[in-house]
Amino acid sequence: MKIAVDAMGGDYAPQAIVAGAVHAAKEYGVGIILVGIEQSIQAELKKHPTARSLPIEVRNATEVVDMLDSPSTVFRRKKDSSIRVANDLVKSGDAVAVISAGHTGAAMATSLFVLGKIEGVERPAIATFMPTVKGTCIVLDVGANVDCKPNHLLQFAIMGEVYAKYLLKNPNPKVGLLSIGEEETKGNELTKEAFKLLAETSLNFIGNVEGRDVMSGKADVVVCDGFIGNVVLKLSEAVADTIAFMIRENIGDNLIRKLGYYMMRPAFRALKRRIDYAEYGGAPLIGINGISIISHGRSSDRAIKNAIRVAAELARSEVNMHLHEDIVKNMELSKTK
Repeated sequence: MKIAVDAMGGDYAPQAIVAGAVHAAKEYGVGIILVGIEQSIQAELKKHPTARSLPIEVRNATEVVDMLDSPSTVFRRKKDSSIRVANDLVKSGDAVAVISAGHTGAAMATSLFVLGKIEGVERPAIATFMPTVKGTCIVLDVGANVDCKPNHLLQFAIMGEVYAKYLLKNPNPKVGLLSIGEEETKGNELTKEAFKLLAETSLNFIGNVEGRDVMSGKADVVVCDGFIGNVVLKLSEAVADTIAFMIRENIGDNLIRKLGYYMMRPAFRALKRRIDYAEYGGAPLIGINGISIISHGRSSDRAIKNAIRVAAELARSEVNMHLHEDIVKNMELSKTK
């Protein structure tokens, strides 16, 4: 098993990307292909003496995607960019997954056009794992599709359920539709129509859930359009950062508070691990004919290491095969009604 990693994508590339790949190869034993400007990657690998004995190889790519590049420009004109070459490796079968912390739009568009969609999927979606008081839930879409139709939300629900089953090992995940009230009459036209479709499926659909329910553990899969999902994602990240800032600010130079913080440090560290996006590695683009993980632009080496772990778990679970089966099954079920 080899995983292609865009070594030039992200705010801290290539340093953090290479370091994360080294840690992942050492800890998980997976093969890694670092894609990008070979000279830069080799210079970073030299900082890790153990890298020589690890299953890491370098594939040269002469072009780098700029954050100002449009996704279409990247796909059509930068055919030797690190993100394009990494996806080509998955397409050719030389790698089982691609990971990029670079330009989100370019990463998503390149994976979509190079790898294609799974048969039956109308719109791929970006799914993210979010901490809850009961464990973890999957929220989708969080940015791939800002405008959706009811049938798209239905497919997101099916895809989210499959991921919860085979990645989170939840045999009967509860699926909720994000809206402004629990009653089926609440929401806009999109959510009202999607509610009707979801209610007719074999999914464990629990109805509408509100924003406050996302992290309560009420649902294992939360479905929404990409516009709302992206707001939820960015807001949750901001809340976590704000809480951490407020704690530090309130401790200040107060000796008693510092002592209290020192005594509570293990609890704070455990909390940080639960809410830190780096623990989840990245968000899979689901519904495509392959595995593509889109990581945060600020990804640290730990985030990249965990993104590689998630990619390896997805490959081992054969989740795309199960996804195709469930999409086809629910399409056939809807035709009989």
